[in-house]
Amino acid sequence: MDLPGPEWTQHVEQRWTCLGSAGRRGFSLLTDPDGMFRFAQSGVRQEDLEVLSRISERCPVKKSAECAARFREQGNLSFKIKDYRSAALYYSKAACHAGKSTEQLSLCYANRSAALFHLGLYSKCLEDVQRALDEGYPSHLWHKLTVRRTQCLNRLKEQEQPKAPSSKHQTPQTADKKDGNIRPPAVRFTPEKGRHLLVAEDKSAGEVVLEDEAFSFVLIPGDGHDTKTDKACVFGTEHRYCHHCLCLTLSTVPCVGCSYAQYCGQRCASEAWRQYHCLECPAGSELLALGVLAHLALRAALKAGLKEVQRARHRYSNTDDVPTSACVRSDTSKDKPASHSPTSHSDLNVEESSRFSDHSNCYHGSSYLGIYSLLPHVMNHPPSLRFLLAFTMVALSQRLNEVGSFPEAWSCREQEGELGDWREEQSMLGATALRHMMQLRCNAQAVTAVRVKEDGGLAVQSSGEVRIATAVFPVLSLLNHSCCPNTSVSFSLGLSSEAPVSSASGVAVTIRTCKDVAAGQELLHCYGPHCSRMDVGQRQRLLLEQYFFHCHCEVCKMELTAGTRTLATASHGLRCGRCGSSLQARAEVHVCPQSPCNYQISNTELQGRIETLQQRLGRAVQLMENDGLGNWRQAASHLKRSVAAVRCQFGEDSVELGQQLFKLAQLYFNGRDMQSALSVIPSAHRLLSLHCDPHCEELQELQQMEACLRGAVQREDVLTQS
Repeated sequence: MDLPGPEWTQHVEQRWTCLGSAGRRGFSLLTDPDGMFRFAQSGVRQEDLEVLSRISERCPVKKSAECAARFREQGNLSFKIKDYRSAALYYSKAACHAGKSTEQLSLCYANRSAALFHLGLYSKCLEDVQRALDEGYPSHLWHKLTVRRTQCLNRLKEQEQPKAPSSKHQTPQTADKKDGNIRPPAVRFTPEKGRHLLVAEDKSAGEVVLEDEAFSFVLIPGDGHDTKTDKACVFGTEHRYCHHCLCLTLSTVPCVGCSYAQYCGQRCASEAWRQYHCLECPAGSELLALGVLAHLALRAALKAGLKEVQRARHRYSNTDDVPTSACVRSDTSKDKPASHSPTSHSDLNVEESSRFSDHSNCYHGSSYLGIYSLLPHVMNHPPSLRFLLAFTMVALSQRLNEVGSFPEAWSCREQEGELGDWREEQSMLGATALRHMMQLRCNAQAVTAVRVKEDGGLAVQSSGEVRIATAVFPVLSLLNHSCCPNTSVSFSLGLSSEAPVSSASGVAVTIRTCKDVAAGQELLHCYGPHCSRMDVGQRQRLLLEQYFFHCHCEVCKMELTAGTRTLATASHGLRCGRCGSSLQARAEVHVCPQSPCNYQISNTELQGRIETLQQRLGRAVQLMENDGLGNWRQAASHLKRSVAAVRCQFGEDSVELGQQLFKLAQLYFNGRDMQSALSVIPSAHRLLSLHCDPHCEELQELQQMEACLRGAVQREDVLTQS
């Protein structure tokens, strides 16, 4: 959940009602987070904290020997049927519940080492062997670990090959880099658009234009349900990814204090504890109950530290809602003042405007100033929602004061030998987190990854994009919105082994052009509502509700000008077969609104085409699951017919078309139709390169398929010639 759950929200709504008309009016007039925090602080009572405590009991994070034993037994059952991946994940869940320096924990590590060995993860297996011994593994069983360690070392020696050093966050060199660095976009300011990014030189589709690092992020816990298959999901994102760097791992190290947080190694565990988890750990249940935005807002303030927060607050203390380096954006922006008039920025004086003519004051990188300067949009949030956010942050702050230990970055007084009253700093932390919570309503970015369906029986693996975290990126937040953007984003997860401790968050984003962009042209990013997935009415409504602006991007202006102002008549996801424009629904037909085209199709014929397409896709899935050479080719025949529909709906340069062509290439490959596969692979590779990280699994597999096929073709040519 992003916002607090329904039970807590209902409780706060009752408290809002109890304020009376005078109290509600007084709160509604408050325009700064500090004032709202103090108002809520005066109203939070002990009974409110008890309600929060009761709600949070549904999100237990305490360790449990009983749970540890149960999960370890489930791991044993998975191991017996040779489902080693599930076994490793069960053993990790068991380790999270086992206490430090207990036999139960040592057995979890030892059992997991066996699963990792069978998965071929020999280095990770060795780490678990050592962990088991360190945690007091029973001496009469040591011989098992000794044998396993020897086997791992022998396998690693067999695999040894000289490898060039690599970094998780390296991006392949392209023509847009000079001396190994990407030439940054120019940051400009205008009263109409606020801060925005202009490409510094001509860029071809697929070139990298910007890299940014998340200042902070919070992993999104699973809800135990797979929305695509409508089945229970045993392992959520919290069981698969490091909670500090989002590295995908099967061998996590659990937090010593709670059963929720787990990490890819001791390095991340120690750094997380130092930066924020020492305070979050005892209040883990409350943080899970109050939602991701409250958690991320708190973590951003904790990571910044007291001195950075004081510096940012002092720098922007003389402005009203619009800091001197705020992103004051246009009607296509998520970070603009309350007024929708582009000429009404009276709170931004000439001196402040001139500071934006050069990007040096705007390009903060991973600096906390880049986060604090984002607009909180205080007056755009309804008063009742503002009260919910303020009341939530006050209740959370008071709970943290009771149970937590403040991180080093917030312990300046203690370090300086002062034992004074901490209430001022605690209130500052809460008010700052409240500011971030309002900022995140518009500036939070979903971090996604492609997850392959875990079914080893299928030669063509189905995959889907999943949200694994919510983050805030200081530079990515400068990009304005377009419903038909000229950029796409991809994420890199996990700290490289060469990265200095605490120098990086582990989550980076790469922005690439998805079409040719000329020098001086603005870089535009889609905030979610895309013209290929929603009609103009839906897009306008969603952008206004969440980001507080009316979108005037080129595609919206074109669709509105073409006569789709009657928003209810726009047809979601249906494109003209001739010109590609969105079809408009009429009484009995769907028509193209473009006057030179005037294409139309009856609703009956359209429904028939949709049903035929669904039948073909269903047949293709059945054939893939049944396997067999003939079935692969039949599946490819059915899937090929759907490519035209995907191209029509999502466009020639869409990632959806690239994913469809990737599946088609897999089918041709498994059906041994070499020429057809070789004809599809370049198109799939080109499209996925526009939108995906060059190291993603799909691109790697396409390269391997192409190399294999070309090798087979060459061998056939040699045999023919001989």
